[in-house]
Amino acid sequence: MLSSSDSIQVINVNQQRTLKALFAVPTRANVRFSEVAALIVALGGEVREGAGSRVAFELKGKPVYLQRPHPGHEAKRYQVEEVREFLRSLEIQP
Repeated sequence: MLSSSDSIQVINVNQQRTLKALFAVPTRANVRFSEVAALIVALGGEVREGAGSRVAFELKGKPVYLQRPHPGHEAKRYQVEEVREFLRSLEIQP
């Protein structure tokens, strides 16, 4: 289970693993972008595709904008750090 300031969210094992990977120190470079998107959706958020490879994650009315990685599937370290800070700002932690 994951506690948040205003609710309790139940996420599956893969999403728990992704959440822990996002908060790992040193920052990991092997977190799949699709797994981050699935975590945001499981937490009640929304994933919107923008122009080109731009993707907007929105959770609790707050957005964060990232570029979908290419040619690989893994989020870059700076993207993992951005998502980590985004989740921290919403008081979401493993």
